[in-house]
This record gives sequence, C-alpha cells and structure tokens, in this order.
Amino acid sequence: QVQLVESGGGLVQSGGSLRLSCAASGSFFSINHMGWYRQAPGNERELVATCSKGGSTDYADSGKGRFTISRDNAKNTVYLQMNSLKPDDTAVYYCNGEVQIGIYGNTRRYWGQGTQVTVSS
Repeated sequence: QVQLVESGGGLVQSGGSLRLSCAASGSFFSINHMGWYRQAPGNERELVATCSKGGSTDYADSGKGRFTISRDNAKNTVYLQMNSLKPDDTAVYYCNGEVQIGIYGNTRRYWGQGTQVTVSS
C-alpha cells in the first residue's frame, strides 16, 4: 500500500553537498514522522534526522550544523540537505516514514530501499 523511494545520492568530494529526496506513494491517510537513517558497511543503522508532520526537527550529533531535514506534506516528500560532507558520511541513506493507513487506522513504519552516498577525500 505504501512505498518510499529515495533519490539524490551519488559521489561527491569532501566539502560538497547533496540533497536527498524521499517520496511516499500509495494509499494512506497521513504520514506522521519522517526521518533519514544511514548505514555504513560494518556499522549499525543510525538515525540522521527526523521531522514531524508539523515541521519539528531533530538531528543526530553527526549532522548538526551541516544537515537540514525538511518536508513538503503536499508532495508527501521529505528532504535531507547535506552540506560540508565528509568521508565519514559515506553510507546508504534510508528514508523512514510512520504512516497512518486509514482515518482511524493504526500506524506502522515503512522503509525505502536506500540511496548510496559516497564522499571522497
């Protein structure tokens, strides 16, 4: 019923910028929290940033001051603007959404397939 599709990853040099997008599609009533996570080889998946439906944001320390999460509710899309990228930011970035299926339905989390971000030194 719900699909999350990430885009915008790629190869960038240290100090560069990327803008990731995650678009939700399917049949659902609303999306509550949306967030970005990342996972580097050999590491656990970790939170990068999250954004509520009303626009309240939280950031992991790793991205504070460099990353900005935002969302467009009309487009069911969440973005992650990443500036001053470092090689340590290299990872697969995953979109996550807390989705309410029906007007009285419960919520569940959905994951996108991920988009690769590679930062060269």
